[in-house]
Amino acid sequence: MGGPIDDVVREILVRQLDAWGPAALHRSKRATFAQAYGGAPDGLPEAALRVFDEFTDLLRGRRLTAPVVAPSPDRAALDAVYQELDRPSGLDIHAVEGGVDTLPAVLTAASAAGAPLLAFLDTAGGPQPAAGTLAAVARGKPGELLLVLAAGARDHRAALAAAGFPLVADVELVARDGTARLVAFATGAGKSLDAFKDAMWAVDEYAGVRYRDPQDPEGHLLDISERPHPGPLRRELLAHLAEVGRATVTDLRRFTVTDTVYRAADANRVLTSLLTAGQLTRDPPTGRLGGDVVIST
Repeated sequence: MGGPIDDVVREILVRQLDAWGPAALHRSKRATFAQAYGGAPDGLPEAALRVFDEFTDLLRGRRLTAPVVAPSPDRAALDAVYQELDRPSGLDIHAVEGGVDTLPAVLTAASAAGAPLLAFLDTAGGPQPAAGTLAAVARGKPGELLLVLAAGARDHRAALAAAGFPLVADVELVARDGTARLVAFATGAGKSLDAFKDAMWAVDEYAGVRYRDPQDPEGHLLDISERPHPGPLRRELLAHLAEVGRATVTDLRRFTVTDTVYRAADANRVLTSLLTAGQLTRDPPTGRLGGDVVIST
């Protein structure tokens, strides 16, 4: 792919596939990993499909359908990847000419509904996918979506919720020159959302790319790190508690995962420091900081 933001998107996708692939193939005899692009994919489909080289044993007796939809898919490159993977009998790679909103017809042809489905949609800076496209992905069992949009997108959360995705997390990737893109992940499973957050923070640093929380009104930029700077999360948790008054640790961990760029484990660290500093109180006042502990301002 072309630049440092592309590199980060690629690594997030590859890490997400590392988590999704074994779980999907253990869960079901068939699964679908679909990619759809609004512009030139620039090698990303091939990089993603190479992940399945690690799952050759899991593919025995199972069927993984992997359509790639793009305005001009590189059929030769996709065929080369299939040859690299020693043409595993359980993997079907299909190149389809079209755009992001061609995906529903492709999923229908692949009989993707009713089995594990992960879709990666890159709008290439164009409009977000149509409601029918998002709903088609949500019909997987489970259906999960990794979505790349132009930076500044704000109505995608409502669109994803309306399509049938109860859990959404998002982050903006900001390069040194100010160019940016938004990456959102939508799912119905808390474990999958946690896996996305783990993948997001585990990527290597690329040429000054930093993260920005779309929900942060001050737009702080965060270095990519296994232990990200806690300042913005401190402010967001305090603001949230000022609004709701009190919440369990479980509620605050979920708020952190869905409404900030941080992970559940980051919430534990920040809550512990805020309690130690006397900025918050807890009930019961002592003991382990378990999920049922109530935190108050």
